[in-house]
Amino acid sequence: MAFVCPIDAKYPNEISTLLSPPSPLQVQEYFDQLVWMRQCRGLRVKQDGALGKGVFADAAFKEGDLVLKDQMLVGSQHTSNKMDCLVCSFCFRFVGSIELQIGRKLYFQDLGVSTNHQCDMEPSSPMSEDCYEAESDDGEEIALENNESMGGCSSSNSKGVALPNGLVESLMNGGLSLPHSKEFSMPPAIPCSGGCGEAFYCSKSCAEADWEAFHSLLCTGRKTEPSRREALLKFIQNANDTNDIFLLAAKAISSTILRYKKLKLACSEEQRKYGNIVDLSILLEAWKPISMGHKRRWWDCIALPEDVEPSNEVAFRMQIREMAFTSLQLLKEAILDEGCEPLFSLEIYGQIIGMFELNNLDLVVASPVEDYFLYVDELPSPYKEKAEEITRPLLDVLGDSYSICCQGTAFFPLQSCMNHSCYPNAKAFKREEDRDGQATIIAVRPIHPGEEVTVSYIDEDLPFEQRRALLADYGFECRCPKCLQQQHP
Repeated sequence: MAFVCPIDAKYPNEISTLLSPPSPLQVQEYFDQLVWMRQCRGLRVKQDGALGKGVFADAAFKEGDLVLKDQMLVGSQHTSNKMDCLVCSFCFRFVGSIELQIGRKLYFQDLGVSTNHQCDMEPSSPMSEDCYEAESDDGEEIALENNESMGGCSSSNSKGVALPNGLVESLMNGGLSLPHSKEFSMPPAIPCSGGCGEAFYCSKSCAEADWEAFHSLLCTGRKTEPSRREALLKFIQNANDTNDIFLLAAKAISSTILRYKKLKLACSEEQRKYGNIVDLSILLEAWKPISMGHKRRWWDCIALPEDVEPSNEVAFRMQIREMAFTSLQLLKEAILDEGCEPLFSLEIYGQIIGMFELNNLDLVVASPVEDYFLYVDELPSPYKEKAEEITRPLLDVLGDSYSICCQGTAFFPLQSCMNHSCYPNAKAFKREEDRDGQATIIAVRPIHPGEEVTVSYIDEDLPFEQRRALLADYGFECRCPKCLQQQHP
């Protein structure tokens, strides 16, 4: 029997109002303003009664033209990816240096190899305070320049190749400069002012923007009240153990709470005389950016895994609902604001996560570490051979992990309005110059004024029946020219 969330029972009218679709006029005004603010020249969001929202061209685009760069509403780097890539927690641009990025990779790689010996790391470094020693089976070390005084930690891989003691520490604390690394400069890593040791930024402006928009409620640093910090850590651990999409949902709720507080402060004393009683008009305004996304309950729209039999579908979806409720209770313990209590209903939480499930785009930022090793590989002789005396042992130890890019998931408000076609005229594609987490949409064929800009939600090269089955999880049947032709050849 389905359980009832207490907040759903307490605020049925408020929750219903929050989840009611905005009026067509509200939608049009919001997206017109967003297009203007983003300076998205040549685009317009239009509404269709049957298909909902769509993005249309107001100007001509040639094949390969940039159609849209869209800033995310909320985004999150996958937890497992944080070990490979140190990026700005707000814009997801790589930070630090080539040396620091490689040093962190080696450090975390060591954690899975050996934990024989602790040594001190610089506390201010964007890294754990401990590092560990690992040696090859035969005890040999690979010689690098300037390594005579590098005492301390070593690094190795499963093939038994070892690096000099202290190399990892030297890479991370600036004691060793790799050849040609200055060709790949990055902004320094600025730590979170709250002292959590988890968030780093490429600039003071990104640090301030993240604090104001999300992180001030989600920071687990020393400035956070102890009981709230403990609750946050439990929520984060649960998300890491189950599904890190909960971390993204937490950012959506946090941003709404912080907008609510800001709007409430701007109200007059007369408007605020009711204290902590929910002021629905203020909450609705704070909720507006989230309200514009297409939503369904997460446990209703999540695709049924291949290993779950159809006869077990009801039990599977109930399990997903219970998982969401557990996560929500932990989040509520950490960041509940009485004026925003309806946001902590299971119905709201499920719809937020469902919005991400249906609309999210992969967050991908290419790694400068991969670019660095490719650059060295393409150097002319004898510069290549000289550089590889130092870089080749690092590459051998890193293995395939050298090329791992920043990976996560994000919700982009304008991109999410783009409808699907199995014969799309645009696609998400990162160019060489696109080095942050913004969504980049490129035309794959000419787009004429008045034409709808479409992307494919799936692999459009799959056979018709497979495409139809995958799109069923999105709740619609594709009627693009390609599908109509293949359905009725």
